[in-house]
Amino acid sequence: MTIRVAALDHVQLAMPADGELEAEKFYRDVLGFTVLVKPEPLASRGGRWFASGTARVHLGVEEDFRPARKAHPALRVDGFDDLVVELERSGASWRFDEDLPGARRLFVDDPFGNRIEVIDNAG
Repeated sequence: MTIRVAALDHVQLAMPADGELEAEKFYRDVLGFTVLVKPEPLASRGGRWFASGTARVHLGVEEDFRPARKAHPALRVDGFDDLVVELERSGASWRFDEDLPGARRLFVDDPFGNRIEVIDNAG
C-alpha cells in the first residue's frame, strides 16, 4: 500500500463576520503571522489566511459563530489515488472538493463525524 500522510497542511478555525481586522491584529501583529491572499472564489467569502514558516492558520467566517465549529486538520498525503480507492472500498463518507484552485483534495468524515481535509502531496 502506498498511502502515507506526509504533512499537516493547515488548521481551519471559525470566526464571526467582519472580524478580519481583529484577526489581523492578533495573528499578524501579536503572533507575527503574515497575511496570505485568498484565491477566488474563497476571498469573497470573508475570513483571513495566515502563515508563519510552515505553519498555516485559516480563519473562515461562520454565520451564528461558535468557536471551533469549523476546525479541521488538513493532511497532505502521498498515494492520493490509492486513498480514494480505499475510501470507496471502506464505505467512508467522503467527497472531492474543487474550490481551491490548483489543489487536488477531498474531505472525509471520521467515524464520529469530524471533517478531515486530505490534499494530494503530488499536486
